[in-house]
Amino acid sequence: MDNENSTYEFTAPTVEEAVEKGLEELGLTRSGVDVEVLDEGKRNVFRFASRSARVKLIPLSDLSIDNDEVLEERKESGELSDYTLSDEEIAYELSEKAEGLSETELSVKRILKDILAQMSVDANITTKIIKSTEDDRDVVYANIEGDDLSFLIGRKSETLNALQYLTGLIVSKKAGHWIPLQVDIQSYRTRRETELKKIAHRLAEQVISSGRKQFLEPMPANERRIIHMEIRNYTQLMTESIGEEPNRKVTIALRK
Repeated sequence: MDNENSTYEFTAPTVEEAVEKGLEELGLTRSGVDVEVLDEGKRNVFRFASRSARVKLIPLSDLSIDNDEVLEERKESGELSDYTLSDEEIAYELSEKAEGLSETELSVKRILKDILAQMSVDANITTKIIKSTEDDRDVVYANIEGDDLSFLIGRKSETLNALQYLTGLIVSKKAGHWIPLQVDIQSYRTRRETELKKIAHRLAEQVISSGRKQFLEPMPANERRIIHMEIRNYTQLMTESIGEEPNRKVTIALRK
């Protein structure tokens, strides 16, 4: 996900409307993008649009952006109602850009920061791009670190999954397309994945030695998927999800 290669397409009745629509959704200013007109659209004899205009917006990667530009970006994107950004916040914005984070990563951090602020949660957010274990696609991984954040995980990760879903919706709407995202709390998902893999291997060995089907505890879809993926390494075994949500569980059995 290299910011310099990120492009976004938008359509509207006119070229100008398409550009304005794109700038609003991306939260950028006109000076912050390169505009390529893909289709100027077409109007019929009654001056109604019979074919929409289509433009491509390419965010510019400019790490030398000054304070005034940071303020203008925030104001144009609706994140700032007037010029009240503190020196500390400006320094934060500049440091994030200097780290070479993509616009998508910056957007994820800003949105999570705003959501947590509404909950009066003081936390540090880090992002990086990881590869999906399923299809090798790029995924934005955001980890939240702070004091006593277990309540943000919730029972069976319900609160964490909701936070991830909400953040993903907002980020994707701003980007104009779906953004693969994984939100974590103090590396909980990473630790949980390691634990689930160990459980899968232990139960797999039990099934092989005893020939008896094994049942795991009910778990959310993302955790069931980890079990399914891990058992694929055993050619003599098969897995199946049974039951109804939220009590759906995985079974491991010998392949027939």
